[in-house]
Amino acid sequence: MTLIANKTSLTWTSSPKRHLLRLSWPIALSMLSYSVMTLTDTLFVGWLGTSELAGVGLGGTAAFTLLCFSIGLLFGVKVLVSQSVGAGQSHSEQQAFLGAGLTLAIALGGITLVLARIVAPWVAAISATEAATAHSEQYFLIRMWSAPLTLVFVALRERRYAVGDTRTPMRATLVANMLNILLDYLLIYQFELGVAGAGWASVCAHGAEMFFLVIAQIGHGFGLRLFRKRHLLAIVRVGLPTGLQFVLEIGAFMVLAAMVAALSETEMAAHQIALQVIHFSFMPAFAISEAASVLTGQAVGADRDDLVPKVAHAALSITSLYTGACTLIVALGAPWIVTAFQPLPEVLTKAVHILYVATLFQVADGALMVARGALRGTGDVRIPAAIGIVTAWAMTPPVTWLLGYHMGMGALGGWIGLCAEIFLGAGILWWRLQKKHWMVNAKRSRAELQAKTLSTDESS
Repeated sequence: MTLIANKTSLTWTSSPKRHLLRLSWPIALSMLSYSVMTLTDTLFVGWLGTSELAGVGLGGTAAFTLLCFSIGLLFGVKVLVSQSVGAGQSHSEQQAFLGAGLTLAIALGGITLVLARIVAPWVAAISATEAATAHSEQYFLIRMWSAPLTLVFVALRERRYAVGDTRTPMRATLVANMLNILLDYLLIYQFELGVAGAGWASVCAHGAEMFFLVIAQIGHGFGLRLFRKRHLLAIVRVGLPTGLQFVLEIGAFMVLAAMVAALSETEMAAHQIALQVIHFSFMPAFAISEAASVLTGQAVGADRDDLVPKVAHAALSITSLYTGACTLIVALGAPWIVTAFQPLPEVLTKAVHILYVATLFQVADGALMVARGALRGTGDVRIPAAIGIVTAWAMTPPVTWLLGYHMGMGALGGWIGLCAEIFLGAGILWWRLQKKHWMVNAKRSRAELQAKTLSTDESS
């Protein structure tokens, strides 16, 4: 996809669905990176024992929780660059946002490493047994060494997404995950490092993923000398609500994981297996929402707000078809899917029951993500973020306590709360999208783009 000079050169207007598919399938593969690495680690350590499986589950969830604020903040790079593309701004302006994003990524990566040391004892303290405690802390601390690598990769990836290059990050992800599989086998079994081997395999894979994009970007430049304070502030302004939303929503999910882990190793192992299976429905749907964010951002920059609902509905139809197929597969094949993790019989039974609950919300989850992505592209980030935070904390932890603890349903009760959260959030965000409450933020984003263009022209 080429840079867009004005609203008449939006080449995808007649067929947004085709362009969404073209953008989203490579995004789906690259977005799966962090989750697939955790899945691979989970599959390999599942042969070691239940405590190892529970430890990797909790440690992996905690690691992502600590990273998700920074990842959400860096999503601002994609929004701003895509709007800049739609407005026909210069290449150097888009590169300046990349330079600002990389600077933030490096700084946030360093801060995250320090925070990991502080929160590690808390992560370990919520495991049900001493064995699971040791494994979760060990895996978490090792996995967090990849924080700077992951965030630099995200900044580079978001810049490429915004201009339509979704395949280069996909290739980086494929290389990284093939390396992770090889290293998992070697480090866990051949070198007998166990859970630690799984953690170091993922760190090396994240490093390979980042260096792949660094090498690909060398010829285009990194924008480190082009960005100014206003570029940093713009990314923070756009990305901060999403970052807060991510960390607080994932925080609510972490509370769910902590409450499940405190019940027993069996409950946590079942929860981890179900979570890894559902990622195959969640992440491609998330990729489609990211593609929708790119196109709505370009539409806003090009002063084509009329295209926003068209893009959102096209994305919804694609997502519903995919998540509907996933629902059918899980509903019919849950017992066979779970056996791939080699669980004990009691773990298998609980994981299958959780997956049956998950079939109830997969289509709604896809709809929720599409609405959120489309709104984010328009610059409407604060209210949707607040809605996500409120629904997450109002539903998942309280229902987990009520059904999981008070009524003895365990992890299954928590997933019922997650189901309620998703349905409520999807309904509210689609209402906001349909009522066009996002248009105020779209006009504000466009006014800021025009002001920057005038400022650049006057200075030159």
